Amino acid sequence: MAAKPLYSNISEAVKSPCVSLCKLDEERYCQGCFRHVEHIREWRAASDERRREIRALADQRKAFAGSLDS
Repeated sequence: MAAKPLYSNISEAVKSPCVSLCKLDEERYCQGCFRHVEHIREWRAASDERRREIRALADQRKAFAGSLDS
């Protein structure tokens, strides 16, 4: 597999959680993808391993937010 270009937002291995609903809450988490603003900034230069970590954190936050809606 070819190396991911530096500063690429696209990775075949790790899909971005972005849903094009960019609105930050008071704690600076995106209400669309559930990433913190710093993780959004980091995403472009992050390795696939780091992207997986960021996705896991976002998925946890999304699941928690969903449990509050129930």
